[in-house]
Amino acid sequence: MIVLESGEPTVVTDFPYDVREIEHVWIPMSDGVRLSARIWLPETAERDPVPAILEYIPYRKRDGTRPWDDPRHRYWAGHGYAAIRLDIRGTGESEGLIEDEYALQEQDDALEAIAWIADRSWCSGAVGMTGISWGGFNSLQVAARRPPALKAIITHCSTDDRYADDVHFMGGCLLTDGFFWGSAFYHFMTRPPDPVIAGEGWREAWRTRLETWQPPASHIWMKHQRRDAYWEHGSVCESPGDIACAVYAVGGWQDGYSNAVPRLLASLSCPVKGLVGPWGHKYPHIGIPGPSIGFLQDSLRWWDHWLKGRDTGIMDEPAYRVWLEEPVTPDACLAHAPGRWVTEPSWPSPNVVTRNLYLNAGGLEETPGGERAMEHGSPQTLGSAGGSWCPYGLGGASPDLAPDQREDDGRSLAFETAPLEARLEILGAPVARLKIKSDRPNGFLAVRLCDIAPDGTAQRVSFGLLNLTHRTSHETIAPMTPGEWTEVSVQLNDIAHAFPAGHRLRLAISTCYWPMVWPAPAPLRLTLAAGASSLTLPERPPRAEDARVPDFPPPEMAPLPDTRIIEPAVGSRRLERDLATGETRIRLVEDGGVYHLAAIDLEIAEGMTCDFSIREADPLSAEATWQWWSRRKRGDWDIEIKTRTRLSASADEFFIDTDVEALEAGETVFSREWRERVPRDGV
Repeated sequence: MIVLESGEPTVVTDFPYDVREIEHVWIPMSDGVRLSARIWLPETAERDPVPAILEYIPYRKRDGTRPWDDPRHRYWAGHGYAAIRLDIRGTGESEGLIEDEYALQEQDDALEAIAWIADRSWCSGAVGMTGISWGGFNSLQVAARRPPALKAIITHCSTDDRYADDVHFMGGCLLTDGFFWGSAFYHFMTRPPDPVIAGEGWREAWRTRLETWQPPASHIWMKHQRRDAYWEHGSVCESPGDIACAVYAVGGWQDGYSNAVPRLLASLSCPVKGLVGPWGHKYPHIGIPGPSIGFLQDSLRWWDHWLKGRDTGIMDEPAYRVWLEEPVTPDACLAHAPGRWVTEPSWPSPNVVTRNLYLNAGGLEETPGGERAMEHGSPQTLGSAGGSWCPYGLGGASPDLAPDQREDDGRSLAFETAPLEARLEILGAPVARLKIKSDRPNGFLAVRLCDIAPDGTAQRVSFGLLNLTHRTSHETIAPMTPGEWTEVSVQLNDIAHAFPAGHRLRLAISTCYWPMVWPAPAPLRLTLAAGASSLTLPERPPRAEDARVPDFPPPEMAPLPDTRIIEPAVGSRRLERDLATGETRIRLVEDGGVYHLAAIDLEIAEGMTCDFSIREADPLSAEATWQWWSRRKRGDWDIEIKTRTRLSASADEFFIDTDVEALEAGETVFSREWRERVPRDGV
């Protein structure tokens, strides 16, 4: 369900074009498989063809993404576009089987679908592609294949690098969010097609899907712990020159994928624009933390320019627009991020300069002090204030943002400036250059930049991770030599932030960050050379033209589908510590509630829980379990699926367990268990 907070969009019902909605259309593939599409068309399109906008994802157009498909696709159709929401092969009502995320077959099918769309009597022959997350990924990947009809894309919350900057690994460290996503992916892909569309063969198609997944994707991903050909596939950074159509890259500072926006601006040679707001993993017109913006209006300016050949002025504007954040009291459910829009003509920008601060024994200072060894070993429970790697910006339905950092910082090796005498604004990626030695060959660093208010409140501004065995390469691991001094660089996430006068900067360094990062095989004792380590900040001095940057219009969208809430969605994130055993337990709950979609007369229930546990001094005690459930009910059709993924590890291996149970009318019709051991490879 869409969660709307304050500043929710204006719902528009009166459009320049009357809209005709087609619930289901088959798009044939050359191998005989048919993909299922939902289409919104201007009523006049058959006699006056229009450009098309394609969204191509696996999350079930009929009963999964309907609540956020309707408001966008109907909006575009109402402004003179054919809007197509297409389920990937083997998902939703589409026939065939899905192999993995971003498979070559997925791209091949997209090329055929785009050609089919461009050849329709209602299409002008020009096609755009868009989507968030998976849909943003494959928009970039398909653009790199250069289908002739594809003229432009808008990619939201995606990445150009599937290994270095995706949900699986960060800095070579294993992210638990990858298992959150992997367990969700497996659960979503086990759902059956709707009998209303699939007919009597729906049960056979369902069983084929259930029986085909061996093993689930999480098990596959763990066999690629370094950057190899598996991750290079679908990473458009491997050959950015392959993309020739226009690219609009959009992200949010709270999202896990914002770094890709400036990288795409720097690497692509095609027409390109970038936008980063304060949001989590959500579309800008419903973005949280706010302010949300009128991005659907802005998207029309983009589509009109590239698909209709109209001069909307969008390409005359600066290439990069970002929300420069002011400090705010951190909150796991932050609703609004204060700040202002600023622009840059290009990226990298000539307006950004470097400013160095040195990690001295006395704190963060402008000049290096005498070299001094400082030792630190983090408790395994450090990181409970880290939030999720990829917050979804669901407000109170999912408290996944980073709260006050004082507790984590207090258990870290921390360096702090004196109160600033003058305001400091940054835009870009801070870099920590550290001279260190460790007592073990394996381990990682979590480096966080915080804004410290005069009352001591600590807001995490940016962070970076580095697996020390990956310090020179993600392709070839190099264990540390215990006791030997080594220089490493940790690049933090891109950010735009203002530190006011009177505030302080803090750089906090730890060797644990649970539960965001899976722990190293053994506790690491770190020695850092203060005076020989530094922090480089991308300083962006304020400019007079900043005051003239226009704001976006207020958000708009078409109506949500007719939905009756039976049980409301609820969410929580709870922390429990056992002082007797030293164990910390964290439980994340996202219960989507129960609701009824009137258009397809379907009752839907779904939700998940994540459970994390670890003991203070024992990294091998780490355990995580993700459980998902879902139900679809219409008359006598009553389908329920339950899945469970559990991860634990020894010093040498990961243990991955996945279970699935599928029920029809309350009776189990399928169940399976996977028990897999995967060797640790420098992780």
